[in-house]
Amino acid sequence: MEKNSKTPPFPSPPPRNVVFLVYDGYQPLDLVGPMQVFALANRDVLHPPYVLTTITARPGRVHASAGPDILVEEGLGRLAQADTVIVPGGPGVDKACTDIAITDAISLAQPTVRRLCSVCTGAFLLAAAGVLDGRRATTHWGRCDALQAAYPNIDVQTTPIFVNDGNVWTSAGVTAGIDLALALVESDCGYGVAASIAKKLVVYLRRPGGQAQFSETLLMQESAGAQEFSALMNKVSVSPNKRWSVEELAAEMGQTPQTFQRRFKLAMGCSPYAAVQDVRLSRARLMLETTTSGISLIADRCGFTSEEQMRRAFQRKFGLPPAAFRSHFGIEG
Repeated sequence: MEKNSKTPPFPSPPPRNVVFLVYDGYQPLDLVGPMQVFALANRDVLHPPYVLTTITARPGRVHASAGPDILVEEGLGRLAQADTVIVPGGPGVDKACTDIAITDAISLAQPTVRRLCSVCTGAFLLAAAGVLDGRRATTHWGRCDALQAAYPNIDVQTTPIFVNDGNVWTSAGVTAGIDLALALVESDCGYGVAASIAKKLVVYLRRPGGQAQFSETLLMQESAGAQEFSALMNKVSVSPNKRWSVEELAAEMGQTPQTFQRRFKLAMGCSPYAAVQDVRLSRARLMLETTTSGISLIADRCGFTSEEQMRRAFQRKFGLPPAAFRSHFGIEG
């Protein structure tokens, strides 16, 4: 009998156990964001690659920091069978760090699980368990200094969306857990599956800009003294295709070019040219993500002197040219 060509030559691997460890005061999005990524992978792949389990130190009702409580039936013993463990953050993490049952369980699991992960301030639980000692790690930007102060043996990274060091993964605040989960799924199931999930969730598969927690525009807006120039930058954002020379910008502020450049740099932390360029790049990025307009037209509407100038600016800022950026993140990608 002729062999059926559709029959796989090898049996499918058993599903991986992904275990989510929650505690009173966990942040719901830190749990359900990554969980949804793995759940969608189960829908997209012929043989579902994951079994998802939620556990807690004392099975029963677990109080979330917002929204309804959840009923968790599985205890910490399930960590022994875990392939991947994910620990969410939340306002209750500091109290959880004092729970020896939780920290001991994490410490014992670290050598046996393939991946031990945290979302947001969940890194504090990994730190309390000792598994971050001597490693690079990150957490929510607002708690990076506290993590470093409390655990000086950790090399705390303040800007990445997530950090992988050995079998330990830590991620930044809240939605960064989705970025982390997408990276884990891509590692397990391939780029195509992860990209499909990212599109369903309407998120980036890989955030541009070096995976930084903040855009440079946001940092400029929050810098000391930036309020003086906020109205000016709003005008630039509305009309990025204008020339916006230093002289024109200074005239808008009623200042001499020399005074304007000095005060702008002091308040915004960058030159006027760099700030205008960042606005143009942000507008061009949005158009690449959400429209099918030609790259030449986008360059013109965003104030670049040529398509080539925009290409060079994108390469410097995002590490890839506009066409490749659109293929990764655009509606045609």
